[in-house]
Amino acid sequence: MTKTSRLMLAVLAACGTSAALAQSSVTIYGRVNTSIEHQKNGKESVTGMYDNSSRIGFKGEEDLGNGLKAGFVLEAGFNSDDGSGPLTFTRQSEVNLSGNFGMVRLGNFFPESYYATSDYIGLHNHETGSSADVLYYDAAWFDGNGTGNKVAYRTPTFSNFWAEASVSLHEKAKTAPAVNKNAYDLAANYNNGPLSLGAGYSYWNNNHQFALRGLYSFGQFVVGAYYQRNKDDNAILGTGAGNRNNFRLSGMYVLNASEFHVNVGHAGKWSKVDDSAATQWTLGYNYNLSKRTKVYTYYTKVNNKKGASYMTGTAGDDFSSFALGVRHNF
Repeated sequence: MTKTSRLMLAVLAACGTSAALAQSSVTIYGRVNTSIEHQKNGKESVTGMYDNSSRIGFKGEEDLGNGLKAGFVLEAGFNSDDGSGPLTFTRQSEVNLSGNFGMVRLGNFFPESYYATSDYIGLHNHETGSSADVLYYDAAWFDGNGTGNKVAYRTPTFSNFWAEASVSLHEKAKTAPAVNKNAYDLAANYNNGPLSLGAGYSYWNNNHQFALRGLYSFGQFVVGAYYQRNKDDNAILGTGAGNRNNFRLSGMYVLNASEFHVNVGHAGKWSKVDDSAATQWTLGYNYNLSKRTKVYTYYTKVNNKKGASYMTGTAGDDFSSFALGVRHNF
């Protein structure tokens, strides 16, 4: 082979390498969300600074050709109020393959049933901090591993509809306790202009939940709601709390850079726990300084019956918080 031929082959190889690199991308993203709050838990009051699910993440995608793509997401949470970590990728760590067939996901990620229902309704602070929906029940989370060791399949989007099914493998030995069982999750979403609908189902060790969600935009208003039916056989009390219904309503009015928010949720009593109903409501205001930065304030209140301990951990105690915060996405 002549020197000229070797040089041409080297140039072609370099061009091929550059083309492959050009088809790959890695993005750094995240959120810093910090608030100053006056909280009241039962009879105790405290004023402090709080983190609201701040995180940093890395995501990438490679075009493998013929419509096939490989991707990954690594996401770590940290405490924005004091800078502490540790930065481990417990929020999300997945690798995936996607194409005309849909997407296959492997790793650790939150149940899509939650995103399809409760998270969609949390408009004011995106389900973070002290005003997050504390009444929502997810059967797959109570074992502590409802997000990990997961295999999921997501359908392509067709006619504005897509769905995802997953199983969280608990990798148990034959002699392991019965509690180490797989968790299952199903989610479905439909988006068509101003109307958005969703449904979610999760199951673990005879604990399960099913929820339906709707969101509708008209003019400067957005209204949404979800309804959930759940059964707790052994997760909360060890012996089972029974059955329960809960719902949440939310509304937003947008005026230029301002957003006015209101939402209310109610959890009925557990069938095996007396006086276990609770109500949570929030009034909020956001001012968007840019597409990525907003300042906000809200007041949230959780009213517990004598047998309920949502947010407080003590039956019969109520919780409230007045917050001022800043959220920046990058």
